[in-house]
Amino acid sequence: MNDQQILDELLALLEAGGITIRSEPLGGGAGGFCSVKGQNIFFVDTQSTAAETAALAAEIIPKLIDIESIYIRPEVRQLIENHSPIEKDG
Repeated sequence: MNDQQILDELLALLEAGGITIRSEPLGGGAGGFCSVKGQNIFFVDTQSTAAETAALAAEIIPKLIDIESIYIRPEVRQLIENHSPIEKDG
């Protein structure tokens, strides 16, 4: 999978989780996530690369979606796991 395909998969996961996706030129910072009046919005910076935005989405997804309960393609799951904070056992 290329960077754009991975980003598309990640954005689809966010949308399936009820998050609104908005594409805006934001100056190349990859985008961001916010909640406005109870609506969760993920901003895609159209001036960033697909890889940068995918990394940001991969970091946010586990905070919003139970990724253990859904099927995610292995390449996409690996990216999410690579961008998730490391959890330490007890």
